[in-house]
Amino acid sequence: MSRRELDAIVAGAGVAGTAAALGLARAGLQVALVEPREPPAWSAGDPDLRVFAIAPDNAALLRDLGAWDAIAGARAQPYRGMQVWDAGGGQPLVFDADRLGRRELGWIIENRLLVDRLWTAAQQAGVRMHCPDRITGLEQGLDGASVELESGRRLRARLVVGADGGASRVRELAGIGTRGRSYGQRGLVAYIGHERPHQATCWQRFLPGGPLAFLPFPDGPEGPRSSIVWSLPDEEAERLLHADPARFLVELSRAFDGPLGELTSVSARAAFPLRRQLAATQHHGRVVLVGDAAHVVHPLAGQGVNLGLRDVSALLDTAGRAAESGADIGAPARLARWNRRRRSDNTVSAHAFDLIDRIYSNDAPLPVMVRGHFLGIAGRVPPLNRALWRHAAGT
Repeated sequence: MSRRELDAIVAGAGVAGTAAALGLARAGLQVALVEPREPPAWSAGDPDLRVFAIAPDNAALLRDLGAWDAIAGARAQPYRGMQVWDAGGGQPLVFDADRLGRRELGWIIENRLLVDRLWTAAQQAGVRMHCPDRITGLEQGLDGASVELESGRRLRARLVVGADGGASRVRELAGIGTRGRSYGQRGLVAYIGHERPHQATCWQRFLPGGPLAFLPFPDGPEGPRSSIVWSLPDEEAERLLHADPARFLVELSRAFDGPLGELTSVSARAAFPLRRQLAATQHHGRVVLVGDAAHVVHPLAGQGVNLGLRDVSALLDTAGRAAESGADIGAPARLARWNRRRRSDNTVSAHAFDLIDRIYSNDAPLPVMVRGHFLGIAGRVPPLNRALWRHAAGT
């Protein structure tokens, strides 16, 4: 390929990577997307167990990318309320759309649906798909970077975006290290049928072993249902993953102790390990890292994919401004400014979630005495309530 054929190479076709490729292409840039396997097609009759709570700022990004109508028109569950409470006692922290002057607080959307619609939009925008393929080598120079693919092809561009997950090959090839820790927990996910409507509300209860969240989802054939994310110690997660459905529902009902009435059914279940992992930097030369390649965080606040899409939004702003003025979109000094902006936000967020987990995922007497009361205070003081929600919503 000629030295100037591509402006950007994106590795990884998850939500963050495909959104980045789509946004760069819509800015008039020549973009290649490298992915080892084509994303599976979304099917309405086979809900993906992995769902995200998409915040308003990222819904706006998806709308700007021209993908939102296709996503929301397929299946997106808006939520208008959030309630968070501690099993140890105290008052709940409540967010209410009406009080915050919003029509909704966010949307629950399946991972597979997001990727499917973004992938289609990226193809339509002219993104060059190298799939199945993967990056095996990376070299950087003064005016560009080149990557070698497993297929033997070499691509050259001014910018390389690593969006290839927590075990990022791009991060490794760029020589960027990571720091973090395992939580000794797994996130167990499933769909749960329940007696009462979910009221378009996200419910989360802090338990000594980790938080349990019920996220509203469109009703199924048998009535109301929610998606759950249950953070559990590794051994407990393994036991419940393989428990018979009746036993699982008994233990889940006891743990949730919530307002949805009898829990009536459980879908297939899956579990994934929980850890905190932060890249030492999100930028090296002409390489940037976005999404899980840069930061893996605890799911208790539902912010993982939102942080990744905020990386993308800031990158598109940086690259778009450069492209409009005819400047080099991959200039290291420009990317360094982007890195300072994003890494600060991601680091603060990751450590804040870590602190919340340490405080709430234990049964030591002192934390139990004070933590539930803090939630209640945050819920009853309007300025604090609004500030917490604005941070989560990216506004």
